Amino acid sequence: MPSAKAAAAAAKERDLDRRKTILRAAVEVFAKKGYHGCRIADVAREAGVAYGLVYHYFRNKEELLQLVFETGWGGFVARIREAAEGHAPLDAQVRRIFQVAFDGYRVDPRGVRVLVLEFARGPGTGEANRRGAFAEIMEITKGMFERAKGRGELRAELDPSLCAAMLFGAVEMGLTSLVMGLLDGRDEALLARAQTQLADSFLHGTLAAESPWKQDRSGSRLKTVRRS
Repeated sequence: MPSAKAAAAAAKERDLDRRKTILRAAVEVFAKKGYHGCRIADVAREAGVAYGLVYHYFRNKEELLQLVFETGWGGFVARIREAAEGHAPLDAQVRRIFQVAFDGYRVDPRGVRVLVLEFARGPGTGEANRRGAFAEIMEITKGMFERAKGRGELRAELDPSLCAAMLFGAVEMGLTSLVMGLLDGRDEALLARAQTQLADSFLHGTLAAESPWKQDRSGSRLKTVRRS
């Protein structure tokens, strides 16, 4: 017969598994129906659990969206920080940031859809939450550009804060074009070209003239999704 300690540990593990299952179901439902179209009953059905069990772990769907965001965004920020605070030259850092963003879409397109459309743009969560989340990543990339400017890799007249905003905007709009279906995210070759084209376009406008990165990147034109 298991000890009380072992039983408590098993119960805790079971609770964690249920929370993960419900959160994953929430991602699926938010991605399909949007925040306002989602009901707790939909999440329960997707998770395969009783309706009341969702409320046992989460207060409401706003809390679900917030936790979905915190889970996805936390990992994204950690990978961006790793890319931005390393010792690679600026062009490699920028390319790595675009790779992080597009790899996130490759691994979890529905999760990225929820982050972009329901958290970043939707009214489901508070403005203060969004502002704080974006401020963190802006500070990380601003520091990257400040250090690059000190090394002479960034054009002297450019403001690192604006460069950070431009970079984040390019990443966000690139992902938006995928989650909105403007580009076919199922086409791996197109994803690779999109990632390269966005990085090239950004770098052409920011790197100092002395930078060794001056390669011709022609031929990376993208195909949009054809709609009947």
